[in-house]
Amino acid sequence: MIDLRALRDDPEVYRASQRKRGADPEEVDAVVSADSSHRSALQSFESLRAEQKGLGKQIAKADGEEKQELLRRTKELAAEVKEAEAQVAQASADLDAAAKRIPNLVAEQAPAGGEDDFEVLREVGETAVPQACRDHLELGTSLGLLDMERGAKTSGSRFYYLTGDGALLQLGMLNLAIQQATLHGFMPMVPPVLVRPEAMEGTGFLGEHADEVYYLERDEMYLVGTSEVPLASYHSGEVLGSLDEPVRYAGWSSCFRREAGSYGKDTRGIIRVHQFDKVEMFSFCHPDQAADEHERLLSFEETMLGLMELPYRVIDVAAGDLGTSAARKFDCEAWVPSQERYRELTSTSNCTTFQARRLDVRYRDENGKNAFAATLNGTLATTRWLVSILENHQQADGSVRVPEALRPFVGKDVIAPKS
Repeated sequence: MIDLRALRDDPEVYRASQRKRGADPEEVDAVVSADSSHRSALQSFESLRAEQKGLGKQIAKADGEEKQELLRRTKELAAEVKEAEAQVAQASADLDAAAKRIPNLVAEQAPAGGEDDFEVLREVGETAVPQACRDHLELGTSLGLLDMERGAKTSGSRFYYLTGDGALLQLGMLNLAIQQATLHGFMPMVPPVLVRPEAMEGTGFLGEHADEVYYLERDEMYLVGTSEVPLASYHSGEVLGSLDEPVRYAGWSSCFRREAGSYGKDTRGIIRVHQFDKVEMFSFCHPDQAADEHERLLSFEETMLGLMELPYRVIDVAAGDLGTSAARKFDCEAWVPSQERYRELTSTSNCTTFQARRLDVRYRDENGKNAFAATLNGTLATTRWLVSILENHQQADGSVRVPEALRPFVGKDVIAPKS
């Protein structure tokens, strides 16, 4: 949720943010109008309530015709107060709906524009295309790591089985991610993957991306597309103390996405699938520390990519490609040789106080008052990483070299074709 007081004081800042995202700045005017209507309705209600209370005192002292007149007015006022109260409730609902249509205020440093207007911050490692390059699906199938055919037979398109060393690769990568997170002060978590509507809405996933979410209508529950949702909701309605240091969690979960609107995109292999596993970092911190914490989450992601021995680049995502909750986002994109391009493996977002306002997560400020915390998230490992690992570490004989950091988990240095 946006800071309504800040919008009221300077709506032009929010209009500029909307323009930077490529969104409609008139949505801000709708909030200003709804806010004015709400305050007017509230003022009328409070005025009538004050008159109603005053009449009660006058009736106690009056008698005769005066008392009868006061009783008549009291009856009228009761109906007027009830009507005014209903108007306040409606105005409040209208204001809430209008405010929820406004995404987070974009950070000043974020590039303007759409999906292709990102800024490349750095490239790490050497990119290459091996001779007789095979893509991850061919490698995974020939090495007995991946079975798309039986995945489709069992569950439909964009489902798969990870088998044998493929399963060990993923489990090793996720275990390593949890180990790394723990070293950096994150509490490991295995959160629920079914959540209530207020958890999904509180994190901003029921807005423009609602069609990506699986909804179980009978149970009024959602399957999460990231453990960011249950981790953000973990402290909903709570006060976290002074937040002198960030409160950090690392969630390991299965994730589910409908991939609506992606028909025909990345249908080969496991780049864009309906179910995958992920380790997600999540941080609650003092708003003044959020920008520094964002850089730290990015550094943790880069450390993991280094352990996977992958060439990658870091981009500053343009405003028009940010999610509803993000003020700024960095993506790490790994090199995919078969496509001769970089593809997103991780992202980390600074959501400032946007999610905390919706979920009512507060901290105690230096004056002892409750204020909204900042929230940040970042991916530390996920199934899609296998795409880049297999392709970048393939060898001429069709085998795949296992990154050194994963060898204790997989139990071998090289995954060779079955004889």
